[in-house]
Amino acid sequence: MIRIPSTKKRAKAEEKLNLTPIMDAVFIFIFFLLMSASFLKIYEIASDIPIISDQEPPKDKKDPLALTLTAETNKLVFSRGVPSRAFKTFNRAQGGEFNFEEIHQFLVDVKKGHVDEDTIIFEPSGDLTYEEIVNIMDAVRMLNRTDDAIYKKNKDGIDEKVKDLFSKIIFSNLMS
Repeated sequence: MIRIPSTKKRAKAEEKLNLTPIMDAVFIFIFFLLMSASFLKIYEIASDIPIISDQEPPKDKKDPLALTLTAETNKLVFSRGVPSRAFKTFNRAQGGEFNFEEIHQFLVDVKKGHVDEDTIIFEPSGDLTYEEIVNIMDAVRMLNRTDDAIYKKNKDGIDEKVKDLFSKIIFSNLMS
């Protein structure tokens, strides 16, 4: 006689999902992403904004230098004093570039006469490229190793070497 299969279902053991290979793949993927990411260095050039005040400026015995650099399309004009008076102009060279070394040397000579000053007002008014503005700011801010040493007296009366030219650059016409 033929036996008819029963309609009972046999209990099957549940199979558990093996997550180990998936977890391995995820960790390898995260490691690969971290190792292939390029990390960028972001450089910042510090600059202050002009201060607007209703108060009279403090009275000093010495007139302030109030060094101002007006950057026009074809020339750089240095002014000083309040009200400002132009005292040096640098034109573009024949190749269309400014002579940044000559500008830097001029500023070193100005710094020798005014060792306590560290502020310059920068007025970029012409059509200058970003690279030209950065080059102008570098010529204004930093002393090179080959420049003559400049010393000033600190608060204790001891001579110390000046490390920067005019490191506080204030942009004067940000809205134009």
